[in-house]
Amino acid sequence: MMLGKTIRSERIFNRNTGRTIIVPMDHGVTVGPIYGLVDLKGTVNQIAEGGANAVLMHKGLARCTHRGAGRDLGLIVHLSASTSLSPTPNAKTLVGTVEDALRLGADGVSVHVNLGDECEGQMLGALGEVASKAADWGLPLMAMLYARGPKIENEYDPTVVQHCARVGMELGADVVKVAYTGDIDSFAKVVESCCIPVVIAGGPKLDNTRDLLSMVHDSVQAGGAGLSIGRNVFQHPNVSLLLKTLNGIVHQGWDLDQAMENMGEHLD
Repeated sequence: MMLGKTIRSERIFNRNTGRTIIVPMDHGVTVGPIYGLVDLKGTVNQIAEGGANAVLMHKGLARCTHRGAGRDLGLIVHLSASTSLSPTPNAKTLVGTVEDALRLGADGVSVHVNLGDECEGQMLGALGEVASKAADWGLPLMAMLYARGPKIENEYDPTVVQHCARVGMELGADVVKVAYTGDIDSFAKVVESCCIPVVIAGGPKLDNTRDLLSMVHDSVQAGGAGLSIGRNVFQHPNVSLLLKTLNGIVHQGWDLDQAMENMGEHLD
C-alpha cells in the first residue's frame, strides 16, 4: 500500500519541490454558499488554470465540479464537518469515510480537529480512526489542527501551534495544516518539531493580497510545505493570477518583490 500512497501523494504534492498549493472549498457546509462557491465549475476552472496542486471538498460537492477537460487537479475529500448554525460550531463530526473518498477517485482525505474544545476527545478519536483506515488503503491524510476552546488564549501562539502540528503527526497524518504563527523564526520551530509536511491555513479574510503573499513567502522560508488556503484564494478578484503568483513563491523560489510585481494592479 505504500506505493499507492506515494502515487496519490504525487498528485497532491509537486514531486520536484515537495510542496503543495491546496485550495479548500468545504466552506459551504460551515457557512453556506458564500461568494466564490456559487459557480462551482467556474471557480474550479480558475483554480486549475492558476496551477493549484489540489482542491479540497466534501464528497457531495465533487459531483458538481468534475472537469472533463483542461489541467488536472488533485482531489482531497474532507471527512468532517460542523455548521456555524450549531450551538457548538467547533465540534467537528465525521460525515464521510475513506471508502467514500476512494469511490470518488480521491487522492487524499482530510479531517479537522479543534484542540481545546469540549468535544476534543471525540475529534481525536475520529482522527485516529481515519488515520488507521487511510493507512490500510494507502490514502494520504491531511489533519487540520487548530486550538480553539475555553483554555486557548491565543490560537496563533507558537507553542500552541507546535502542539497542534505534533498531535497530527503523532496520530498518523501524512501532512498537517496549522495556523501561521506570524514570523519566520517561530514557524520554523513548528516545522522542525514535525517529521511530516506542514502547510499553513489562510485564517480570516485578509485585507489585501500583499499580506497573503508575505505570509506564504515567509512560511516557505521557514521550511513550510506550502498552503491550504480557501477564501483568500477563491474570493480573490483574479483567482488564476493569484495562484500563478503563489506558484512562483511555493514552487519556483520567487521572493516577495517578484511576487508583487507579477500581481501588478491586482495586488490590493
